[in-house]
Amino acid sequence: MEEGPGAIPHGGDLGAARRLFPEAPEPWIDLSTGINPVPYPLPPFEASALHRLPSPDDLGRLKAAAADAYGAPDADHVAAAPGTQILIETLPRLVPKSHVAVVGPTYAEHAAAWTRGGHAVEVVPDLAGAAGAGVVVAVSPNNPDGRIFSSCDLRRAVAPGGLVVLDQAFADLEEMPPAAPAPGLVVLRSFGKTFGLAGLRLGFALAEPALARRLEAALGPWAVSGPAIAAGVIALPDAGWRREAAAARGHDAARLDRMILRAGGRVIGGTRLFRTATFDDGPGLFRRLGEAGLYVRRFPERPNDLRFGLPLDKAAWCRLSRVLK
Repeated sequence: MEEGPGAIPHGGDLGAARRLFPEAPEPWIDLSTGINPVPYPLPPFEASALHRLPSPDDLGRLKAAAADAYGAPDADHVAAAPGTQILIETLPRLVPKSHVAVVGPTYAEHAAAWTRGGHAVEVVPDLAGAAGAGVVVAVSPNNPDGRIFSSCDLRRAVAPGGLVVLDQAFADLEEMPPAAPAPGLVVLRSFGKTFGLAGLRLGFALAEPALARRLEAALGPWAVSGPAIAAGVIALPDAGWRREAAAARGHDAARLDRMILRAGGRVIGGTRLFRTATFDDGPGLFRRLGEAGLYVRRFPERPNDLRFGLPLDKAAWCRLSRVLK
């Protein structure tokens, strides 16, 4: 959403796009998020996933699948949640008031959540600026510039006894080792972005067992829905699909880079699921894209920068190509 006093802009709000460009052709092509445009091919759910409350055994199977997929020692190191956003919001309420350094620019909800939690928050440009903070928050790969931060470097930056929050929402399809939970380190992982199923709302925190239990207790019982549990148990063990998706989205990202370069843009970062580029006239290109029914992510503080998600099909690629030419 991009409207309302103090609102944090997010991608995916086609209602806002239609209000900005009421004459644009339908259907809109939403390139404003970093969600895999090709979703995991889920089989039909059993009716019981909708008819009954999830059991502790159901949740245990999901957490075991997540531990295997993300490199956690076991299910006790996993807290399951209805998306990582609620974990971002919950963590600051469980940590003593502290000086928090958020390495940015990045996903704005991190700084906002720690501020709402009563912490003293500073957005810093690099790890040198985070040195000595009681809590260090970093997104790796970062949104929107794709920077990579190692958990070892982050843990060296934080004050002794402090906490590192490492958001690896975009890590699944990248060539980078998973960060395992450790004392003083919480790793956030997003299911929906990787598997193209963001509407299910499923995410995980990998943490020491005591903190994982505190997170789940704060979320309350039945926080994760039956359909989300069923989807996670099926999709998370499918390493073959993830490898194929990583290769395919890598080809798509390279194709998008070539189109951006032909349009006079310069790619300044990204992942296999999105590319961020700067243009001589970013606002003008945003307008031309919007008038053609293509919604990309803009940054009011950096008006010449635009972030492009990946088109789904030939028609979407062709419409984008026509505007960028």
